[in-house]
Amino acid sequence: MLMSTHEARLADLREELKRQGLHGFVVPICDEHMSEYIGGYAQRLEWMTGFGGSAGTAVVLADRAAIFTDGRYTIQVRDQVDGRLYEYVGTAKQSVAEWLGQNAPEGARIGYDAWLHTRDWVEQASARLTRSGAELVAVTTNPIDAVWHDQPSRPVASMNPHPIEYAGRESAEKRADIARWLSEHGMDAAVITALDSVAWVFNVRGSDITHTPVTLSYAVIHRDGTADLYVAPEKVSDPLREHLGNQVALHDYDTFEAGLDGLAGKTVAVDPERAVAAIFSRLDSAGARIIARRDPSVLPRATKNATEISGQRAAQARDGAAVSQFLHWLSIAAPAGGETELSAAAKLLTFREATGLLVDTSFDTISGASSNGAICHYRVSEETNLPIVMDSLYLVDSGGQYLDGTTDITRTIAIGTPTAEMKRRFTQVLKGHIALATIRFPHGTTGGQLDVLARQYLWADGVDYAHGTGHGVGSFLSVHEGPQRIAAFGGQGEPLRPGMICSNEPGYYKDGEFGIRIENLVLVEELDLPGAEQPMLGFETLTFAPIDRNVIEVALLSAHERDWLDRYHTKVLEVVGPQLQGEALAWLQSACAPIG
Repeated sequence: MLMSTHEARLADLREELKRQGLHGFVVPICDEHMSEYIGGYAQRLEWMTGFGGSAGTAVVLADRAAIFTDGRYTIQVRDQVDGRLYEYVGTAKQSVAEWLGQNAPEGARIGYDAWLHTRDWVEQASARLTRSGAELVAVTTNPIDAVWHDQPSRPVASMNPHPIEYAGRESAEKRADIARWLSEHGMDAAVITALDSVAWVFNVRGSDITHTPVTLSYAVIHRDGTADLYVAPEKVSDPLREHLGNQVALHDYDTFEAGLDGLAGKTVAVDPERAVAAIFSRLDSAGARIIARRDPSVLPRATKNATEISGQRAAQARDGAAVSQFLHWLSIAAPAGGETELSAAAKLLTFREATGLLVDTSFDTISGASSNGAICHYRVSEETNLPIVMDSLYLVDSGGQYLDGTTDITRTIAIGTPTAEMKRRFTQVLKGHIALATIRFPHGTTGGQLDVLARQYLWADGVDYAHGTGHGVGSFLSVHEGPQRIAAFGGQGEPLRPGMICSNEPGYYKDGEFGIRIENLVLVEELDLPGAEQPMLGFETLTFAPIDRNVIEVALLSAHERDWLDRYHTKVLEVVGPQLQGEALAWLQSACAPIG
């Protein structure tokens, strides 16, 4: 019997592990920058296992292997990864370190790539293995790279200036803020490793990562406001040098590790969540004094300035018109038959491209018909492509990257007649969406404290969804941006601050049948409440496209909720209507009619 592709790759890896004197290896989805979305060269887990999600880890031992995913990927991992080769482990039940501690043989040497894990993970996994009589070992050569013979090269796209008309603040001003922060805390330098942080601090963008306009790069910012920027020489142009100015020294990306030796004797801030273990090790070896602090650009990057907010509103209005045109097209094309998940996703892209301003999509469009809609982070392919059929639900989660903003919107549409169950669940999701959209809350409130608002109506029926309710969104940067999030798991999280942008996206997923999600982006804003005894915050909804009235059980909505929906659709007409004409405009007017 011939081995499958992934079975052969697993066998090759095990042979390489033997050659390196290892008894196992840990394979995360990650790159050297701890990025969520990574370049093709770093897609080691997908190459090994076939898993195409954005979060997961595999462990390969000599006689068994396991793949670890969270609740978002419970269905997807079983569809994509051969259960004969890998056992499926939910991270909510068991961590990678725990599994290793239970399953690694006594005396085993378990390899890991120090450029793909945080220092905290290494310490935890090492401690757990030590208790079992095994050892965690940093490899000098990643064994997957040794057997992945057609591994893509690192991308060579250029790093480009991001104009002040979109950035809103000069890079020198941002670096000066970081320099003051360093001085106030008695530190000499900060190592910046997150790609979106480098892009934001230096007002640069790139295309090294699909859907995320960043460039593979590192930076060290010093207390005097100068900086060292590590980027491949072929990515650097004269306009970029002029943009960066003489306070920024350029270095080859491949010299970054050696360049850390120059921080010997210095007090250096390093983000333990965003910097890999190898960076800590090199700084330790160099004799630097490491202070574990969050990247000082994270919070100001998340708190959008007036220019970024204005740009986001413009991007949302443009994107909302494209989505509305798509929904109009779908209302005609889907009942006529012949459309599929792939054809619908392609059509949606044409409407965004027709704006003339689309740089990229902000992630792979989730185009899920019928049962595929129940896969939270579904990625359609030729093998999984389903037809869009009558009397079903179609879920489409998509977004665009524009110079002035990043968008992310989900709509669930009834094709034909929805069932009573579909309408009840859709309405419960909508009620949760409205509860979050209209909440008022004091300064200091975290997203974790608000998460229950979106789930309460589903909980009343004993159902839920296995993902967070909201994530931060960048400004022509990552569609998933921290530190803010609206989720109960993983701690209460970061206090919400004016200028932060989050998604509002409760959902419901019935395995094998249908999925529902309603997502808009919202802006945290100061509220002026007469009689308030403390400063209060709320959300301004930024996303505008119709919510399908055909899936709403109107009797389940309160007067307050019906009023919100009518006011929202009035705003959709105000924002999107002037961009449409003819049949599309007539359809929009009908889709935004009062709910009654």
